[in-house]
Amino acid sequence: MSNRAELAAAMPAMLLHEGHWQGWYRDFSADGQLLDARRVRTWCEFPDSGPFHYVQHNWLEWEDGRTATYEFGGTLVGERLHWETDRFAGYGWQTAEDVLMLRLDRRDVADAYYIEMIALAADRRTRARTWQWFQNGAPWKWTLCNEERP
Repeated sequence: MSNRAELAAAMPAMLLHEGHWQGWYRDFSADGQLLDARRVRTWCEFPDSGPFHYVQHNWLEWEDGRTATYEFGGTLVGERLHWETDRFAGYGWQTAEDVLMLRLDRRDVADAYYIEMIALAADRRTRARTWQWFQNGAPWKWTLCNEERP
């Protein structure tokens, strides 16, 4: 069975996110202050073969001209996608309502992790992502991601 078919059997909602997305990531402090904002372009792909069942490509751009790019793959283990990168490690699953959930431990931020929720709108052209960050066992900040298909 191909990687894509395995993922479709275990996490069919994941494949609904295939393709290109664009929008904004905005980080907020615990008291609601905007900490950071950056434009994002994302490409989600699901290879038929190879080491990964899922590959994500991100291009970030800040108003001051800074940029960053990231590419990382996830591997299906049972009914969860697992990630191991230099910045984070963790896993994702889908709920009965086709919402994607992730638990990612940060390797680039001491004693920090976040729980991410990704909800695809009924139009399947827009989605909302919310990251709830924890550090030293307590809520730390929130990232809100609003994206749409170009």
